[in-house]
Amino acid sequence: MTTIIIYKSQDGEFERFSCKGHAGYAKFGKDIVCAAVSVLTINTINSLSELAHEEMDIHTDERKGVIDCKFTKRLSKEGTLLMNSFILGLNGIVEDYGKKYLELKFKEV
Repeated sequence: MTTIIIYKSQDGEFERFSCKGHAGYAKFGKDIVCAAVSVLTINTINSLSELAHEEMDIHTDERKGVIDCKFTKRLSKEGTLLMNSFILGLNGIVEDYGKKYLELKFKEV
């Protein structure tokens, strides 16, 4: 299962997000859930950087299936919109494939 945790401040501002694990929907190379989550995650990071010019510290470990993205400054309106779009896409995957393969959590920091 892939677990994604979205961390928000008490004010509701995005602070960071982390992704861990492999979905396990199908064999390696055929796992459409893992591929969808990966595309959404990497596209969101790239969009935050290239389109919204957000500053982030990113840690990855491909073997373990870990991506951790911490925002170094408060997100702009554009960055917030991109994060909300990320969450919308992830919720769609959960609705289509179930919590057995993707768990989306929110934590206040």
